[in-house]
Amino acid sequence: MSADVPLAEVTRGGFVESRHAGAFAIVGPGGAMLRAGGDIERPIYPRSAIKAMQCLPLIESGAAERFGFDEGEIALACASHGGEPVHVDTARAMLVKLSLAEDALECGAHWPSEARAARDLAKRGEAPGPLHNNCSGKHAGMLALALALGVPHRGYVDRAHPVQRRIASTLGALTGSDLDAAPCGIDGCSVPTWALPLAELARAFQRFASGEGLAPERAAAAQRIIAAVRAQPFMVAGSKRFCTDLMRAVPRAFVKTGAEGVFCAAVPHAGIGIAVKCRDGASRAAETAIASLLAGLDVWTEEERRELLGFAAVKIRNWRNLETGEIHSLL
Repeated sequence: MSADVPLAEVTRGGFVESRHAGAFAIVGPGGAMLRAGGDIERPIYPRSAIKAMQCLPLIESGAAERFGFDEGEIALACASHGGEPVHVDTARAMLVKLSLAEDALECGAHWPSEARAARDLAKRGEAPGPLHNNCSGKHAGMLALALALGVPHRGYVDRAHPVQRRIASTLGALTGSDLDAAPCGIDGCSVPTWALPLAELARAFQRFASGEGLAPERAAAAQRIIAAVRAQPFMVAGSKRFCTDLMRAVPRAFVKTGAEGVFCAAVPHAGIGIAVKCRDGASRAAETAIASLLAGLDVWTEEERRELLGFAAVKIRNWRNLETGEIHSLL
């Protein structure tokens, strides 16, 4: 078992205040391990980092086509959004196309993570509902899949439901893992989440991005998802969010955060997949690490590389907007 490697550190006044460690894997064409550090065989829960893969059955089944989902709605099905009005309205529009009410969503309710959206909701005297949940788009997509499969949509979050079995089969094929034998927990939005080695997650993103080893229909579905996210990056996260900001700055990159310090990425034009896990669960470290790993690849223009490096070292400011230090990658 390999020890964790340093991923990022935080400085204040030129002094190192915190340091984050973990593991990373970069897989290239043909499944070759291009670079790795730490224990990449240790299983981790990928959480929301694999939403694009959970979205594949929505496309492959014909459900997205049947219900007329547009690029913004497909991108929202891959999102951990901030609950801003456009996110909520888009999730609601997806339900309208399914002829289902908001209570069909089984993701639970929480306040929007975007501060202004949360304040506006409170000012109106309203309570958050399932549409405000950061996973509402993914769940609307799962409801569409249930209808397309001709199965009851109630209980679609249960591991034994045909929707989750279809998703598990897809994830198993992409990662090369036996999900029946993998540890399985319940994600924050109530769907199953399986613990998988970091190396297998990176390989899955490599296959997703390149289409290598995939049936033509699956490869085409992956490219449709990538195109939707590239066209609508705001839907994937929102205002002042890393995923949205990075993909706007470098549209040829595909990135997605997951809870507890997980981050995955793909470089479709180069057929590369990346997975990062910050062992202490710090998203700030995983963000700078994924940006640095992307910037270190010899597949970008100089302008793209400069943009990526800008996400690998970020200034920290206090409530008076004074610069107090920075967080930067150690990779």
